[in-house]
Amino acid sequence: QVQLVESGGGLVQAGGSLRLSCAASGRTFSNYAMGWFRQAPGKERDFVATISWSGGITYYADSVKGRFTISRDNAKNTVYLQMNSLKPEDPAVYYCAASQFVSSIPGAMNYWGKGTLVTVSS
Repeated sequence: QVQLVESGGGLVQAGGSLRLSCAASGRTFSNYAMGWFRQAPGKERDFVATISWSGGITYYADSVKGRFTISRDNAKNTVYLQMNSLKPEDPAVYYCAASQFVSSIPGAMNYWGKGTLVTVSS
């Protein structure tokens, strides 16, 4: 089992920045690829970004490319999502997830956190 706890969500003005963190415990964190997903009210859970176990491979959704950066610190068992230039379409609950392989598919994730809410004011 891997337990994931997100933090860092909150209210920010459009154009502002937030940094989300996801702390992992349980099985060896560095064995897993990590991903961020988001879900707005009434919508499906969408892929945001993913990073390989080593941090050497990253993928982003087109909607966040150039604005968001995923990174990880295996020594701290933590994955981050730096979100810059936040837009009115970015508000959602942001979820951290762990998987055996790099993937953008929610169904491929093995473990999920409970999410952290990001709100953007215009």
